[in-house]
Amino acid sequence: MTQAAESAAAQVRRREVTWEDPLVGAALAQDLSGLDYLLAIAAGRIAPPPIAVLLGMSILAVEPGHVVFGLDVGEHLYNPIGSVHGGVFCTLLDSAMGCAVHASLDRGQAYTTLELKVNLVKALTVKTPSVVATGQVVSTGRRVITASGQITGPDGLLYAHATTTCLVLGPGSAAGQEAGPAPGFNGREQPPGGNGDGR
Repeated sequence: MTQAAESAAAQVRRREVTWEDPLVGAALAQDLSGLDYLLAIAAGRIAPPPIAVLLGMSILAVEPGHVVFGLDVGEHLYNPIGSVHGGVFCTLLDSAMGCAVHASLDRGQAYTTLELKVNLVKALTVKTPSVVATGQVVSTGRRVITASGQITGPDGLLYAHATTTCLVLGPGSAAGQEAGPAPGFNGREQPPGGNGDGR
């Protein structure tokens, strides 16, 4: 082993992650509007889902059809070329936009993401300690809701932007379906014939 490799091995980092049973929070979602459910998570009355704890993201603000997430930037999010992995951008934007959609839904309604389009604009490193992802509903229909989102730094610098199309499920939908399993943090559930990933 070279001296450089030994030095790198001596600088090992560790990250410990603990979480609560995600099905407890999911069950509570069935009796709340999307807005009330997300406000309860933001206030700490309902535990955040494991993905939020794992990545270090949290809800900063919730309004009908509008949600802001925060993300603490760390090396644990890096890809092999020394910047935050593009999949983290996608997860953060999917969560912000999906929760914006969720915040517009009534009690008993759920949704699933049909399409997600992300544009990565600038690399993100630990030189920027935190970013925010803002999601907002663009268009609301009985069965389909579209939303947009942006990731920005503390100085307003844009790192990524995205759009999503979501399918509304449950009471009030055209099919008149009963709501399926409670949505997760980004509203994903398994509709009939789904593959468990919300599609």
